[in-house]
Amino acid sequence: MKKLCCAVMAMCVLLACGGKKEQSGTTEEVTLSGLKKADFVSEVDGKPTALYVLKNKKGTEACVTNWGGRLVSVMVPDRNGKLTDVVLGYDNIAQYVAFPDNNYGGLIGRYGNRIANAKFTLDGTEYQLPVNNNGHCLHGGPKGYHTVVWDANQVDDQTLELTYLSKDGEAGFPGNLNVKVTYRLTDDNAVDIRYEATTDKPTVVNLTNHSYFNLSGVPGSQIMDHQIMIDADSYNPVDSTLIPTGIEPVEGTPMDLREPITISDHIDDDFTQLAYGGGYDHNWILNAKGDINKVAARVVSPTSGIVMEVYTNEPGVQFYAGNAMNKAGDKGKLGVVYPWRGALCLETQHYPDSPNQSAFPSVVLRPGETYTSECIYKFSVE
Repeated sequence: MKKLCCAVMAMCVLLACGGKKEQSGTTEEVTLSGLKKADFVSEVDGKPTALYVLKNKKGTEACVTNWGGRLVSVMVPDRNGKLTDVVLGYDNIAQYVAFPDNNYGGLIGRYGNRIANAKFTLDGTEYQLPVNNNGHCLHGGPKGYHTVVWDANQVDDQTLELTYLSKDGEAGFPGNLNVKVTYRLTDDNAVDIRYEATTDKPTVVNLTNHSYFNLSGVPGSQIMDHQIMIDADSYNPVDSTLIPTGIEPVEGTPMDLREPITISDHIDDDFTQLAYGGGYDHNWILNAKGDINKVAARVVSPTSGIVMEVYTNEPGVQFYAGNAMNKAGDKGKLGVVYPWRGALCLETQHYPDSPNQSAFPSVVLRPGETYTSECIYKFSVE
């Protein structure tokens, strides 16, 4: 009995601290979040996949796979100092490839969010895109950047560079687009994501990250008790297919998140916009106006005390409250079943359907220009 207890304690320490364990005479590397690096070693479309582990000086950990450039786990301390995984995902590459449209942690492109009727006109030429959402193109189509194998270079313990050449005509978009995305886990417990892109032909670009966050530290829980603030005086109302119809003030509506509210307070209010989205699923127009030093959004879990602040130089953020998550549940990392509204997304971006709406900030990138974007997810406790 004493030996069994010791063995169990040793396993717990391993999973809590990360490290290597012996299995059938071989050494198997396990991350703090319980992921096995070997489960991400594969080949997709003729290119190798792997899991890359980032650690900072405080012992916080973030894991990224180069399939889809996906953020797989982020381990941050709760109010009691217990390391907690705050993002949803799968614990092997096979599941990611089998269920790509869940978008867990994915890098989204060439155009994040929706383009109406899956077409746009640029410099007099109309471009037809794949249709994959209510007659529209969503997140670059079914084979967007969240489904490709990125070339990876781990610069140091805290930095991973991912690059991808999106060829002219891929998913109908014009121009060869050279994309670089840098993940950096900073010493103040932030995941800093920086995007760069250049093109050889006029095109449209809107890159983002589609991580699903649950800050509670309770596997399989909903995010209805999370408190959220978005510093935005206005938002993009949408039609029944979630295409923006303009810009409206949040004042006097359930879309007013300028002061913190609990998500369950108004998500099911009798309000047309919430009915269209099945809850919150809209782009908020940020008051920060591209100032990366101002808090754009803030989320708190009262259960764990974990706080996530979002900073960005983008003009908008899509707040999605997991309304389309499988009500039957989806089995994720370590066998945890993710419920309906089991996570939220805060996707920093230009506005949806900007290529077709001249009143929105431009998303056009031309040869000789460099597209840049940055999103910081910073974690702390209260």
